[in-house]
Amino acid sequence: MKIALYAGTYIREKDGAVKSIYQLVASLKKNGDEVVVWSPDVSADDDHDGVIVHRVPSLPLPFYPDYKLGFFTAETRRQLAAYAPDMVHISTPDLVGRAFLLFAKNKKIPVASAFHTDFPSYFSYYHLGCAVGFAWRYLTWFYNQCDLVLAPNESVRLKLESHQINHVAIWSRGVDKALFDPSRRSMQLRAAWKATGKTVILYTGRFVVYKDIEVVMQLYRRFMQREYADRVKFVMIGSGPEEAEMKRRMPEAIFTGYLTGEELPVAYASGDIFLFPSTTEAFCNVALEALASGLPAVVSDAGGCREIVRRSAGGMVAHEGDVDDFYSTCVALLGDAAKYQELQANALAFAEKQSWAAINGAVIALYQKLVER
Repeated sequence: MKIALYAGTYIREKDGAVKSIYQLVASLKKNGDEVVVWSPDVSADDDHDGVIVHRVPSLPLPFYPDYKLGFFTAETRRQLAAYAPDMVHISTPDLVGRAFLLFAKNKKIPVASAFHTDFPSYFSYYHLGCAVGFAWRYLTWFYNQCDLVLAPNESVRLKLESHQINHVAIWSRGVDKALFDPSRRSMQLRAAWKATGKTVILYTGRFVVYKDIEVVMQLYRRFMQREYADRVKFVMIGSGPEEAEMKRRMPEAIFTGYLTGEELPVAYASGDIFLFPSTTEAFCNVALEALASGLPAVVSDAGGCREIVRRSAGGMVAHEGDVDDFYSTCVALLGDAAKYQELQANALAFAEKQSWAAINGAVIALYQKLVER
């Protein structure tokens, strides 16, 4: 098959969605298929493993310059027409994604789209709740023009279907166990964090309000004010527009910035508890990476992270936005070694079964049926 793939960002390891897209591209290539990628956000330092990647014109988003707004041009149309794909895969339903959709419909080319991010859930964090209905109306129209819509888990599938979105199938997420593994634990790194003899509570992700970082900051304060202040160390992996505020309110925490390559799995494995209170995740790749690294996860009872924790039995769930509940849940893990070891064993056993080869193989089979039909 010849696949034309559009992604809002195509920078390796920038976020969970991009990691999934890179893995899908790798699986397609391994299957003997051909992929060409278009994106407004591309790294000039990456050879993309030999995959042709076209950068579409773009402008940085004014409220979040790490991400870009792309534009579909006549040159993009010429590139698509010259490539003559058998199928189009759209990862981001933005303006360029819409143009890719309309191009494919006009050419009678099958279209698949993946629901990576629950964008409508972000609006309430920016006091734009009135936009939620409009966003879902657009997404319902967009996804119902596609021949296949890929949801990361059962809860998202049900959510999409509740908005009358059709042709929904599951594309779960895998994890590279050769990369994320407890054997990468580094006592030298823990010493550099000044965490020797302490429990490391680790967060990985973007520092933005819709990741519920307010819960993280309040939880840090709660620990620093009580008897556990000398027994825990908070390590924050990532970056984002709220970083300065987080550093101000979490002065004893370690901020590593974005980590890539082997630095990220070493950092995961060198932690003890994975904290991720976000309620806006569609899947939550970071939780799966933490479980594979041997860290029990403490997550919210809303969003995609909850489903991973419940399926794996590798963590604990606290009520969304409830700092008291998150605190008592973390403290319970600190004081119960047997429970911690049970969750850790469950997490590792679950991660062993989440290979990208098996998960992406099922998606490729769906693609082949669409192309043949």
